[in-house]
Amino acid sequence: MKKAFISFLIITISFSISFSQSLNYPKAKKVDQVDDYHGTKVADPYRWLEDNNSDETKAWIEAENKITQDYLSKIPYREKLKKRLTELWNYEKYSAPQKVGDYYVFSKNDGLQEQSVVYIQKGLNGKAEVLLDPNKLSNDGSVSLAGLFFSNDHKYLSYGISKGGSDWREFYVMDIASKKLTDDVIKFSKFSGNAWYKDGFFYSRYAEPKIGEELKQKNEFQKLYYHKLGTPQNEDKLILEDNDNPKRGFGAEVTDDEKYLIISVWEGSSSENMIWYKNLETNGNVIKLIDNPDARYSFIDNFNDKLLILTNYNAPNNRVVLIDLNNPQKSNWQTLIPEGKDVIQNISHVGGKLIVTYLKDATSKVTVFSEEGNYLYDIKLPGIGNVSGFGGKHSDQETFYTFTSFTYPPTIYKYDVKNNKSTLFRESKVKFRPKDYETKQIFYESKDGTKIPLFIVHKKGLKLNGENPTLLYAYGGFNISMQPNFSAGRIPLLENGVVYAMACLRGGGEYGEIWHQAGMLKNKQNVFDDFIAAAEYLIKNKYTNPNKLAIQGGSNGGLLIGATINQRPDLFKVAFPQVGVMDMLRFHKFTIGWAWVPEYGSSDNPEQFKFLYAYSPLHNIKEGVNYPAIMVTTADHDDRVFPAHSFKYAATLQEKASGKNPILIRIETKVGHGAGTSTSKSIELLTDLYSFMFYNMGITPKL
Repeated sequence: MKKAFISFLIITISFSISFSQSLNYPKAKKVDQVDDYHGTKVADPYRWLEDNNSDETKAWIEAENKITQDYLSKIPYREKLKKRLTELWNYEKYSAPQKVGDYYVFSKNDGLQEQSVVYIQKGLNGKAEVLLDPNKLSNDGSVSLAGLFFSNDHKYLSYGISKGGSDWREFYVMDIASKKLTDDVIKFSKFSGNAWYKDGFFYSRYAEPKIGEELKQKNEFQKLYYHKLGTPQNEDKLILEDNDNPKRGFGAEVTDDEKYLIISVWEGSSSENMIWYKNLETNGNVIKLIDNPDARYSFIDNFNDKLLILTNYNAPNNRVVLIDLNNPQKSNWQTLIPEGKDVIQNISHVGGKLIVTYLKDATSKVTVFSEEGNYLYDIKLPGIGNVSGFGGKHSDQETFYTFTSFTYPPTIYKYDVKNNKSTLFRESKVKFRPKDYETKQIFYESKDGTKIPLFIVHKKGLKLNGENPTLLYAYGGFNISMQPNFSAGRIPLLENGVVYAMACLRGGGEYGEIWHQAGMLKNKQNVFDDFIAAAEYLIKNKYTNPNKLAIQGGSNGGLLIGATINQRPDLFKVAFPQVGVMDMLRFHKFTIGWAWVPEYGSSDNPEQFKFLYAYSPLHNIKEGVNYPAIMVTTADHDDRVFPAHSFKYAATLQEKASGKNPILIRIETKVGHGAGTSTSKSIELLTDLYSFMFYNMGITPKL
């Protein structure tokens, strides 16, 4: 990309007062930055906000946060709302147990702990003891756990930590018996777990970033290493690198019999991958089993020299195949579980059975097959919802799964594989009445006639008078499916008569790869059309009206919100674009943004530039438009979607929008893209979002 010209003026911020929209926005100075995209000149006057370390940017952030907090502090019921959210949040939260030798490991949060604590107990009836408490890793809950990995002899635990929500990981090793840390420390790892093998583990890392550029610098040239316990990181053995392909990354797994190292080679977050492997018994070379990235391939398990793989190769809804390493040609692949009408979402090999989770109209269905791929039976679930779990080794005779839905708090079941029997293991005790609410799923038509699933949750006895406050949520991208889920933080909305709606847009994975592709690259406008049609359905069917409709989405969903309010600002009263991808012309220049090019396209490509420029949230903000009340949210440690996306977007909105609706940005500290956010920070965010929504709808919640 060629730059037409750059002004090298010293950038300062003028805090002159703007009286538009009754808020005193800091008026950020504009610079003469113009870029030439294949003959199209595009101004970028707030380019300086990409320098997250500059005093000018820090001053702008401070000024914006002050305006936002001053605005929110004047909402009279804000503290009462926070109190109610805190009450609802205060219940014991468990993860499903993981079997580690004779022990079980699980996480638990007593209710309001900043981070969940990891416990270990011998047998299911043993006394639980604290194994690892991440709350002791920081004073404010800003350090979170990011993965637990157990050695095959069950003597060691390696675990990752994230500081401030960053994607960067540090790994430490604990002796499980003594609960003492070893001297092993791994740094500069990202998008990697630990794959234990004998007295060490495989992991991937990047080169040490430049000081001050840790949260901004492009992540390229990932390398795969083996770390042996008791040795410093600089002595780790390099297993794999590719200096000719800077975007390649390497995910490592070791088979349970420790015979093979399985390597997933990837180049994008939604693109196809390859499968390579290494025979660890013979210490042979890395062999490229699948060297053409023509589909997605996920390793499940091995039967000696045969690999069990979940793939969408020649099967958009996925199938399960068996690949003989001694005869690996695709023509010799054996299909154990063929593609069907419903999408195969996950598969596990436990207790001599293949447990397959299907996605049927965005809800879970679980079926058990023999190791030969013969259908045995379905697992009866408590209702229509979302199931996760079924982890374990193929020799385990039991496993655990968690079931949840919009008004069904996460409930853990123990599953007897041999006898196909589920037993209640742990249930959440949230202080609300699920029977007071109802959930329905409808299918509405998008602009081109495509049927789109929509979940609608509300109080029983709701009157369809067009006056109900409504929050519409969606994502629409990266093959990610929107499924029923429980959130204690959503209850205050339902208690106050809010209708919660979640749309399953194209671009997601609800109906397989065809559905995904219908919402990516040049088809991205379908996603926005689907979302607009969901809003129109809710209005037409008297759930709500444009003055009572709020919309919300995060990350790719933040892009969705930004694009949608540009295209239909008249349709919504409140909008929450959270940690969004807002600059579609420069997203690939920061951290891991380049990995989204297979999903979005790149402005470096002349044809792709055209459709990116046509919907980019930042570049389609219009002068003088009465936009909805908007609260942009981002965080200083978000190195997934660089926060400058939101900075530039908010500054442009504040400059151009007209009308009385506020345009605010809320910039959190010591928080990243969302994962690992502490309890108190999560409650504070929801308090501010809901307060803003109710206030701008003219509603006083009953608290």
